[in-house]
Amino acid sequence: MSASLITRRALATVVASVAVVGAAALPAAAASGGHDHDRGHGTGKHSTVMIGKVQYDSPGRDDRSNRSLNGEWVEVKNTGKKPVNLRGYTLADKQGNTYRFHNLTLAGHSSVKVHTGKGKDTAHDVYQNRTAYVWDKRDAATLRNDHKRILDSQSWGKKGR
Repeated sequence: MSASLITRRALATVVASVAVVGAAALPAAAASGGHDHDRGHGTGKHSTVMIGKVQYDSPGRDDRSNRSLNGEWVEVKNTGKKPVNLRGYTLADKQGNTYRFHNLTLAGHSSVKVHTGKGKDTAHDVYQNRTAYVWDKRDAATLRNDHKRILDSQSWGKKGR
């Protein structure tokens, strides 16, 4: 057998081995659908909707007035260019107090504050219509999309007490 025939056979064996390994790895990569399964809309991409600033202790006296209740809020931001309809999205604290967004489209690069008290919803401020405070000094806010997937979570205060 000539040296060139041996070289060609060895090269063909290597090429066939690489093709088999590559074909086996392809379905596993495709099945993952991306690297972040808990964020976004199931597209394998990060969500552009997230929690921004949090004012958990309203300024001034905590007298349960509507003004004081609305002094605590959580900001929800859209960091992307495209608008996002927040219908069905929820924002909840650790105790399970949940605000469900209705028909609000959040423009690209904009935000909305979710206030605790009563008020008239606008494009930049929405109200939970509650008569008691929600966001404690040691708490967390969790934002879920309309498919109940966690998009973002933010906590504050000391743990354990």
